Amino acid sequence: MEQVATEPAGGAPRDAEPTLAERAYRAIRDRLVMLEIRPGAPINEEQLAQSLGVGRTPVREALKRLQYERLITTYPRRGTFATEVNITDLAHISEVRQELEPLAAAQAARRATVADRATLTALRRELESAHSGRHAAAELMHLDLQVHRAVYAAAHNPYLEDTLVRHDNLATRIWCLFIDRLSDMAGHVEQHGPLIEAIVAGEPEKAAQLARGHVEGFERAIRGAI
Repeated sequence: MEQVATEPAGGAPRDAEPTLAERAYRAIRDRLVMLEIRPGAPINEEQLAQSLGVGRTPVREALKRLQYERLITTYPRRGTFATEVNITDLAHISEVRQELEPLAAAQAARRATVADRATLTALRRELESAHSGRHAAAELMHLDLQVHRAVYAAAHNPYLEDTLVRHDNLATRIWCLFIDRLSDMAGHVEQHGPLIEAIVAGEPEKAAQLARGHVEGFERAIRGAI
């Protein structure tokens, strides 16, 4: 799953070759986010290192970051485990995202570079096929992550980007938990189309409004599925 991230928030610069620790971090992070490593499952450093083709030191460094991001939990004398998904966290996560997602979208509309707009435009084309049924659920989830991360990156505020990536990851874990109960997943992902258009067109107020509506709609959909 290493291909999911367009860049590491708070990690290496986008144009730099990622270190082994960065590669391990991205891969393990996205396995945790997509629940490929199930909530509550034990984390085995040696097995992860073997599956990623790296040594245990990069994995250990990656796990330190992931613990800070609340994706893994370490218990004394018990070991390290994937964090459980607690639906009661939804309100707290949404509270942060409802304030910061519109800010990031507006700043992206103001600050996006030519390269940012090209990335977003390419993702917009990918979204056009989301409703055609050609995408499996996992592919739609990956596309959703890519769009969010591209928007955060285009805001060109590393502190805002880092915060939102972490909260979007936690929200996505909740989404994955209820994926079988959500009827219009493609429609939810496709909502990013107008948001991308507003950012590329340089319309910060419209982008902010669409971003807030998207987060509010996500919370409603999850609560409706519980």
